[in-house]
Formats: sequence, structure tokens, C-alpha cells
Amino acid sequence: MEDGLASEDDTLLLSEKALHDAAKRNAVEKMQELIGMGVNVRAKNKVERKALHWAAGAGNEEAVRLLLQRDRHLDEEDSFGMNALLLASWFGHLKILQLLVASGALLTWENKNGLSMLHCAAQRGHTKVLEFIMENLEDLSLDRVDKAGKTAFLLAAEHGQQEVVEYLIGMGCTHGSKDKGGNTALHLAARNGRCEVLRKILETGLDVDERNAEGLTALHMAADEDHSSCVELLLLFGCNVNAQTMKDMNALHFAAQHGLVNVTILMLEAKTHTDVVDGQNRTPLHIAVSNHHANVVRLLLDSGCDLDIPDKRLQTPLHIAAEDGRQDLVEMMLVAGVKLHLTDKQGKTCLEVAARGGHVILVDMIIKADRFYKWEKESAASREQPPWVGRPLTFRQDHQLETQHLRSVLWSLATKHLCRGEWKLLGQHWDLTSDHMRAIEQQWTGSKSFKEHGHRMLLIWLHGAVQAGDNPVKGLYEGLVEISRTDLAESIRQKANDDIIHPRICCLM
Repeated sequence: MEDGLASEDDTLLLSEKALHDAAKRNAVEKMQELIGMGVNVRAKNKVERKALHWAAGAGNEEAVRLLLQRDRHLDEEDSFGMNALLLASWFGHLKILQLLVASGALLTWENKNGLSMLHCAAQRGHTKVLEFIMENLEDLSLDRVDKAGKTAFLLAAEHGQQEVVEYLIGMGCTHGSKDKGGNTALHLAARNGRCEVLRKILETGLDVDERNAEGLTALHMAADEDHSSCVELLLLFGCNVNAQTMKDMNALHFAAQHGLVNVTILMLEAKTHTDVVDGQNRTPLHIAVSNHHANVVRLLLDSGCDLDIPDKRLQTPLHIAAEDGRQDLVEMMLVAGVKLHLTDKQGKTCLEVAARGGHVILVDMIIKADRFYKWEKESAASREQPPWVGRPLTFRQDHQLETQHLRSVLWSLATKHLCRGEWKLLGQHWDLTSDHMRAIEQQWTGSKSFKEHGHRMLLIWLHGAVQAGDNPVKGLYEGLVEISRTDLAESIRQKANDDIIHPRICCLM
């Protein structure tokens, strides 16, 4: 019959490929027919696999027996370094393994990664195969390592093979062995979320705070990979919650980096230090803000962390949020209470950073907060109950129905009536600082930018008046009179008093 190549990218003839397929299916009669036709039983495909490899990997005992009668090259490997013995161990075919051992297969063979049959069985969770190897074969070290420095015990822990872990512990393996990265079984189980295996290893008394080559403990690895169950278990066994890596990161830094809410909650409940700085002088709050993880930022703020610690660039978390234009994060920190006048390495406050970045809404929020903090301090000094106590505090743009009419009046005042420079005079009357007004003026929309600047200033003032419990209509009237716009003051007062739904009447005395 015609017997060309099986395909363009294969090295097998059609008859040879048929033999491989028959070995995979344990189709012994077909194999005998092909062998009788003279098909080469050692023919290999493009990854160097022959029929014996397929039969051993599939656990086909009859096919293996037939091939062993005609193929005595038991230890030939494929392109991955896997021979029939390793394939039988990898797939857990005990009878095939026993057959190959009895036929003289080399017991110390290892693949290109240094995996022996002991490693293969342990990684794949084949306890019966392990029992046969350890109880019937001689001169096989239980703690033999692969090319990554991993023993069978480490591989079983890494891949969550609980039964194998228990068996190897019972056989007396070295519990504290480390791979080339300095990882113990605890590290590998924690990193891969193998919670039940982790518990078993912890019960052996292995040091829960053992560090790898990078200074990471099992807790760091579990936190970094969001394995909250492993984190909880490690905490239960008394791990050091404040352990730091060689880069000075604790577990909370890792949780903040990835936005891991559950891990963050566990670490905060365990009283982890929230203000520890890493090698870049960043707290977990810096990292959470930099990565825009709002839920973790909220948890850290609620825990009472320090908002004002500068990193190596002398940036506080608020500087970072202002630079990135993150309104949600800026709002959280402003409400929590933060120092607004700290400067970065360039001498910029968070207000100046927001203004330089063109984040107009953030500029206005920060100015509102600055004015509010001042009033709050003055109220505390006078020992009076602040009028804003009990109200929800926000520095965002005002969309309340209660102020809608007055906001409309302010828009008209800024865009139709105030002359160039008059908004600054009003701002000075209401105690806006020169820094505030410079930040507002950073926005440029053309020759009539002053109208937009004036409107923003008026809304900032209104926010303060509402928070202070003042009558904004009265304050607006008095401000216009102060800058010598008495006629305008009266017309604006009348328009403002036209709010039927939410009147704030200002009557002349």
C-alpha cells in the first residue's frame, strides 16, 4: 500500500502513525498486523515519541507487553526528556511502571527539568506509585532534587497533593528543604493557595516565618496571590503579621498593590502596622492610591492610617491622587482630614499639582477643603458646636436641589455681570488666599476665562457658606456691596430671594 508521510509537519509514515494510534488505543491486533508488515516500532514523531511512549502514558498494559517483545530500548526519551518509565509515573500507571522496572528500565532516569519518577508521581498525586517506588526499589533518595532544587515533598506541596504530602511526611522526608529560590513547602503551598496542604505542613512545626531568598514569608506569598484562606490560616498559626521583605514590604503592601479587599480586612483585623514604609518610602496607602484601588483606600482610611507620610519624591498619597486626577480618592482623603500644605520635591502642594495637571474639579475640591479645615479649627478654638456637625461632608460639585436656584443665580452673576477682576475682589473679601486664586486661574479657556474663574470661585464660596450654616443670600449681598457693586447687589438679592421652594430671604435693614 501507499505509505507516504502522515502530514507535512510530521516525520512519520502513514503506517508508523497508524502504529502510534493503535498503541494509544491499546488496539493490540492492529499493532500485530502493522508489526507483521514490517513497520518500525521505534519510529518517532516530531517530538521524538515512539509507540512505547504512547502505550506507557495511556496505561495500556497489553500494548506495552507487545512492544517490549520487539523494542528493548526502554530508556529512549522524547524531546522533553520523558521516557516510558517517567510517563508511567506521571500518569500514575502502577502496573506499567512495575512491568518496565521488571524489564530493566533505568530507575534513576530524569527528564530535562531533572524530574525523576519519584518527582513525577509526587507532583501528580499518585500515592500508590510512590509506595511502590519507596518500598520496592533501592537506592532512591526521598530528598532528591530536580533542577529547580525541589524535592518530591516540595512539588507535592506546590501542587496541592495532600495525600502525597502526608505520605512523604510519614516516610521521613526533610520538612524544611528549600528550592533554589529559598522556598520551603510552606511558601509553595501558600503561593498556590493549597490551604489544606498548608495546614498539614504547619502541623509539623515548620517555622511559619521562614524567609526565602527575597525575604518573603508564606504570609507575603499568600497575600500577594489573594489566597485569603491561606492568610487566615497563617494568622491562626501565629505568623508575624508585620514581617517585611528585603524591599521592606509587609503583607499589607501586597494587598494594597493588587486591591485585595478580603486580604486587607484580614491584615487590618490582625493589627498589621498600616504606616510601615517600603524601600521607596511608600505606605500601603501610597500603593493603593497609585493603583487606584478605591475599596482598599477606604479600608485603610477607616483604620486610621497616617495620610501625610511622604514617599521618596516627598509626595503624600493626596499628591499622587491629585496628579492622577482621581476625584474619588481625593474626596475620600479630604473628608478623612489631610494636611494640604505639604510640598513634594518640586515644592508643589497638592493644590498646585492638581492645577498644573489641569484637574479643575480637584482644584476646587481642595480649595473647599482648605477653607473648611480653617473654619473647623476656628470653631474648635471657640468651643462652639460647628453648624455642619451631623451633616454628610463632601467637597464634590454641588448638585443639591436645595441650592439649585442659588447656583443658577451665581452662574448668571459670573457670566453676565461681574467685570474682569471683580471675582478676585469678592474672593479676597471671602478669605480666599492668593494660592487659591492662582490655582483657579491656571485654567485657560480663552480671553473670557475670567467668567469661568468667577463662577468656580462663587461655587467654592457657596460650599463654605452652606457648611457654616450662613445665609448665602445675605453673604452674597454684603460681598457685592463691599466691592462697590451696590446696584448689582440689590438685583442679585432679589433674584436669589425668588427661590420659592428653598427661600433664604435676605432683608435690608
